[in-house]
Amino acid sequence: MDIVAKILIALVAIEHIYILWMEMFAWETKGKEVFKAALPAEMFKPTKGLAANQGLYNGFLAAGLIWSLLIEDPKWQTNVSLFFLSCVAIAGIYGAISATKRIFFVQALPAILGIIAVVLSNFFHLMQR
Repeated sequence: MDIVAKILIALVAIEHIYILWMEMFAWETKGKEVFKAALPAEMFKPTKGLAANQGLYNGFLAAGLIWSLLIEDPKWQTNVSLFFLSCVAIAGIYGAISATKRIFFVQALPAILGIIAVVLSNFFHLMQR
């Protein structure tokens, strides 16, 4: 896979590790700062368990993206990376529709750029054959 695609995958993975940390371990501090416009301050304590559950799912997305970078077989690497990038993009689009449009730019757009980079990388490799 092309270096640009790998960098984008790594950045999306790092973002989701950050989201895991914030939602699982810093919901009442950093989470309050990040989501102050979306959630009243008094709701952070009662929603701590829900946020931790969301954080765990973000961790699974990050793990899948990191796994895709470690796969040696090019076809499997492409398929796994596209699957997890698609999951992130869909979650980001849904978040933009259901919560705040900002989620599209923070979460979905980097994943979509990653998908484009992976697809273009594979296209160029096929053209070279």
